[in-house]
Amino acid sequence: MGTLVDTNVLIDIAFRDPDWRDWSRDRMVEALKQGALVINPVIFSEFSYRYESMEEVDALLDPAEFQREHLPWTSAFAAGRAFRFFRKNGGSRERTLPDFLIGAHAVVRGYRLLTRDPNGFRSYFPTLDIIAPDTHP
Repeated sequence: MGTLVDTNVLIDIAFRDPDWRDWSRDRMVEALKQGALVINPVIFSEFSYRYESMEEVDALLDPAEFQREHLPWTSAFAAGRAFRFFRKNGGSRERTLPDFLIGAHAVVRGYRLLTRDPNGFRSYFPTLDIIAPDTHP
């Protein structure tokens, strides 16, 4: 089973976050033992904004280590629906669409999601299998 790796986990490792690096790295190693580590263009772009060149990002998110996958159209639709419910329930516009695209991609493809921030994903994608600090300490 593949695991979609959320941007916050990749940042923890790349920037050696003193609080989260070990947890993020260890969970990613465990996930790799069970299948591919997957990223999509949304995750890639969120991670990339800190770098000057694509070569720098490619060196850190090596295609040999991370399966790069486009978002399925069904994921885009599911993300739009989830975002609509979020807004109907009083969610603010400051919460942007990327998390919904990431969560929907994982659900549609049957991936687990490795993230340090599971709350929004749990609310809008209740069937999503999430690897987070509270479930995988």
